[in-house]
Amino acid sequence: MSRPQPPSAGRPWLVGDIGGTNARFGLVAGPGTRPVAVRRLEGAEHADLGAAAVAYLEQVGASDPGAACVAVAGPIDSDRVRLTNSHWDFSVTATRERLGLDHLEVVNDFAALALSLPRLGEDDLLPLGGPTPVPGRPMAVLGPGTGLGVAGLVPTGAGWVPVAGEGGHVDAPAVEERELDAVRVLRARQGPVTAECLLCGPGLSRLHSALAEVRGEAAASLSAAEICAAASGDRLCAEALDVFCCLLGGFAGNVALTLGATGGVFLGGGILPRIIPIVQSSGFRRRFEDKHRMADYLEGIATTLIVARDPALLGAAARLDQRLEPVQGEAHEPAQQ
Repeated sequence: MSRPQPPSAGRPWLVGDIGGTNARFGLVAGPGTRPVAVRRLEGAEHADLGAAAVAYLEQVGASDPGAACVAVAGPIDSDRVRLTNSHWDFSVTATRERLGLDHLEVVNDFAALALSLPRLGEDDLLPLGGPTPVPGRPMAVLGPGTGLGVAGLVPTGAGWVPVAGEGGHVDAPAVEERELDAVRVLRARQGPVTAECLLCGPGLSRLHSALAEVRGEAAASLSAAEICAAASGDRLCAEALDVFCCLLGGFAGNVALTLGATGGVFLGGGILPRIIPIVQSSGFRRRFEDKHRMADYLEGIATTLIVARDPALLGAAARLDQRLEPVQGEAHEPAQQ
């Protein structure tokens, strides 16, 4: 596959962010610029990436993108891509040919989110505790949405390299009694309980239901959105969100220790921006730091919420910038999926 040519108004780059529920697309008309003409499509309404991309291009009246980078929720290890929380299953090569692209790259969605971090400004970020992020050091990004994503970003002599993984599928980070009680309930229902089983939209619903059983209470089955909306007046919903935030803090601390993310831990996903006051008043930061002999280490690491719109699209554009033919004497960062 050839390197992408620089984008232009006549032949822009196509960038995408595909989650378990939504597919977002945008266009990049110049190197280093932010995506424009961003649209959200329902993933379930389209058969695969190619069909969704065609529908988007028709919506915005763009017919000839030169290159594309698409971030997807799931591991990328071959030409065949199967999304973790969606029915989409497609070939990268066949999709590139269908769209008439010179270059198509598919990357993990949190690898793209990680690549966006150096391009985010102060208005794109909200501090959640700790010192100011330290530039030039390894960073981590994680976040609950339809699933739970995790990635790192490592500095090199030539720029930044994302480190994608499937850290959301580690064991549940339950420590406190009410967390352990909820996990016992869920383990009896479904077997093993991972971090993603708790720390995502459906996971918040599971927590709410499990806590109701622990308390011996009858509770309606509520979606994550309904739990967030009812938290100010419903004790069980408020407790479910507090447990959710505490678990997330413990998980984020584990990620920081594993990746040595002394440059900061950044939180994305679709849930947290809707419940900012709840996160700020919860035990999130306490649990982040509560790692016994490593507490002092974690006290020195910033935790920050990403509040920018569609940051993974910015990261996908950054990935294509990395792929441009280097100017003589200029080094680009090595590529890694």
